[in-house]
Amino acid sequence: MKIKKGDNIVMLSGKDRGKKAKVVKVDPESNRVAVEGLNLIKRHLRARQQGQKGQIIQKERMVAVSSVALMCKACSKPTRIGYRLEGDIKVRMCRKCQATI
Repeated sequence: MKIKKGDNIVMLSGKDRGKKAKVVKVDPESNRVAVEGLNLIKRHLRARQQGQKGQIIQKERMVAVSSVALMCKACSKPTRIGYRLEGDIKVRMCRKCQATI
């Protein structure tokens, strides 16, 4: 999986299309990511103890990796990710400006 936790991304599809945010969680098995503040759903929480109130919270839902694109730090455009070897180390690079990510 080419997108990692902490990467800045832009949404390519869905109700949050065009919005920029940060990756919070990555699930490589299902090829999905959770994005901070985007694709929010409402969950109803039941009161667990006596005197505690139930509440409705908003939570980030996982979204497919194919519907997000990485934002390059150098050219600040959404881009695909490539790899190259620098010595013995494999690094990610921007496909548009060839900068190391």
